[in-house]
Amino acid sequence: MVRLKGFKERLPIDLALKKFFEEVKLKGVGSEVVSIFEACGRMLAEDVVARIDVPHFDRSAVDGYAVRAEDTFGASITNPLTLKLVGEIEVGEKPGRLEQGEAAKVSTGSALPKGADAVVMLEYTKELDGKVEIYKAVTPWENVSRKGEDVKAGEVVLRRGEIIQPQDVGIISALGYSEVRVLKKPKVAVIVTGNELVEVGTKPEVGQIVNSNGPMLCCAIREFNCEPIYLGIAKDDFDELIEKIERAIELADIVILSGGTSVGKRDLVPEVVNKLGRLIIHGIAMKPGMPTGLGVIDGKPILLLPGFPVATLISFYTFFPEILAEITRIRIVARKWSVIKAKLVRRIPSQAGVRTFTRVIVEGNKVKPIRTSGSGVLTSMIKANGMVVIPEDREGIEEGNDVEVILIRDIVERSL
Repeated sequence: MVRLKGFKERLPIDLALKKFFEEVKLKGVGSEVVSIFEACGRMLAEDVVARIDVPHFDRSAVDGYAVRAEDTFGASITNPLTLKLVGEIEVGEKPGRLEQGEAAKVSTGSALPKGADAVVMLEYTKELDGKVEIYKAVTPWENVSRKGEDVKAGEVVLRRGEIIQPQDVGIISALGYSEVRVLKKPKVAVIVTGNELVEVGTKPEVGQIVNSNGPMLCCAIREFNCEPIYLGIAKDDFDELIEKIERAIELADIVILSGGTSVGKRDLVPEVVNKLGRLIIHGIAMKPGMPTGLGVIDGKPILLLPGFPVATLISFYTFFPEILAEITRIRIVARKWSVIKAKLVRRIPSQAGVRTFTRVIVEGNKVKPIRTSGSGVLTSMIKANGMVVIPEDREGIEEGNDVEVILIRDIVERSL
């Protein structure tokens, strides 16, 4: 047993992840077909290949008159040329054919009639008694959006692993797909542990704590387009923990436990994981988040998070994306959280050999560390709008230095 004896090791984050993935073979997730109306935010499970050209016909790029370009050669304001007007082609209408010396009125997006190879813009024309005067010559295919100009049939438009955006849905639809194959949303079971915990909505007695980690983790999981399965509170009881974890393994692709991961006498989670599977990593050189652990049961990853809310959230964002990348075989190398640079107004201390996550407030071009930063003080994550990460090879950052800040909250300007 390691309880009450401290951690056997405190591995650097990168080394812990390397060791974990070298020693385990995790089960991947399958795929499913969904309607394009439900596809936004999902990960493509296969390449999207164009079935047709887009556009699939030559069309006008402007309002004006479809012509044969050679019929306009030599036209100018001082030497207008006159063409016979043979009709108007509305957007969505099937065009006819244009003969030599003829023109047809078109709108932006109208199909070009056969025989036409250019469009004269409206401002360079004048319509007169069934004819149109042309005041500017055009070259072949001028002001025309050519067939296949956007996408050619057979072209790979989107690659496997792409996270589908609204604009992607637009092009998929234009290619004639009503459905698309995506990775199944990974299911993530969440169990919070502790005799002291009561559920949200319950008035806590003295000594009791409202379970904030459960709903917080479920919301964080949804940010990664995964499906959380909340299995509630497990008491610090060996049999109850086994029952909860076995249920989680049945239901989910990833299992997250919060609390009970340290080395105290009631921290049973590491022992239970070892009984059901294998605890590979226990103890990380990070602050907060030292009691974090990584294990595997039946080929499914088990992420052990500390119980204090701030440590829970920071450890989650440090390790969960890496686990997700492993089971989806797709790595997100940059998320929507932006990084800005600003000047530090007060020194941030840190311990060499430990990666430190410091909550800060960004105001204008200045960064102010939050003084109250214990891993149990959740309001430090509420007051903060950013985080400064100090790597293991540094002992603090001095006042006046420019630092990179990961924004964890939008910076807003409130009008009076």
